[in-house]
Amino acid sequence: MERPDLASYAARGSDSRGRRHKEPYKDDRSEYARDRDRIIHCAAFRRLEYKTQVFVNHEGDYYRTRLTHSLEVAQIARGIARRLLLNEDLVEALSLAHDLGHTPFGHTGEEVLNRLMAEYGGFEHNRQSLRIVEVLEERYPGFQGLNLTWETREGIIKHSGDGTLYPQEAGEYLPGEQPTLEAQIIDLADEIAYNNHDIDDGLKAGYINLEELQGVPLWQAAFERVGKKYPMADRERHIYQTISHLIGQLISDVVDTTAANLRLLNICSQGCVRGQGRRLVAFSEIIQEQNRQLKQFLRERLYRHYKVERMRVKAERFLSLIFSSYIENPRLLPDSYRQRFEKFGKERVVCDFIAGMTDRYAMEEYKRLYEP
Repeated sequence: MERPDLASYAARGSDSRGRRHKEPYKDDRSEYARDRDRIIHCAAFRRLEYKTQVFVNHEGDYYRTRLTHSLEVAQIARGIARRLLLNEDLVEALSLAHDLGHTPFGHTGEEVLNRLMAEYGGFEHNRQSLRIVEVLEERYPGFQGLNLTWETREGIIKHSGDGTLYPQEAGEYLPGEQPTLEAQIIDLADEIAYNNHDIDDGLKAGYINLEELQGVPLWQAAFERVGKKYPMADRERHIYQTISHLIGQLISDVVDTTAANLRLLNICSQGCVRGQGRRLVAFSEIIQEQNRQLKQFLRERLYRHYKVERMRVKAERFLSLIFSSYIENPRLLPDSYRQRFEKFGKERVVCDFIAGMTDRYAMEEYKRLYEP
């Protein structure tokens, strides 16, 4: 059962627009808890364990993957939702699903597939996440996909950016309307998670250092607070505690700013949320600017580090050549995929197959195709 103390503007399973297909249920889980469980048990979620966040899987066991990142996003997002009296089951479902459509090799893979698919509808990972839960997962008799609730599917396609929808989704997912507050949380929880764990991974790898981070106000203020609180802490504990304090600070800022927005606009229902011209879940202006500076630092010092760039160039070559090989000789694909050509088109099926690969599988496939 859902919490009895949910806010009036929270999403409730009892008010859901439902699922595309009627099903006989074997238990009495809430609607969004059922969505969460289906996402956790699907094949695409398991494959996130071997998909790149920043560091490719073989570079070390310490570094985050898409799977551990998704778990961290879920933990942060649930903390925000709990304090705002929002639906934690829906928030958790959306957190765990938000990267299902990501390619091998992180954003490089997404950019490569979008370029290769430019004449066939392009590629974008939120759209692919929706395609996975609506079409590509094959687990239930009688329908394709996971048959998730409408609100979960809407949150997947609208959670980030400006909510612009492609023509395929526009009719069903209400263009021009804001998604639920639960969906709005995911974008900022995602930022909080990856900014902080990328600092941790970057420091551990030696790609960035504490001296460079002194020029980032958001980090340095937290680092100094921790130094005063734990003056005897060693370097490693000091870093971990700084990351912990920074995550807590950002969560509190989102909660306080969002609560103030809800009061200011007298938000009292889901309809009020959807009718706003902007997102209500937000950072304060000061933190938003400091967070922008942190993202800029990571972009320049970590994501463009020469070792990361070397792997990016290799990944682009791997995926481009694999794609070309499949297009030129479709019999390289499994029978089950070739059977989808008539329905979806050869290029889209090839794109689906590559997007579903893990880093390890893509590298092994490259070797199978191109090495003696």
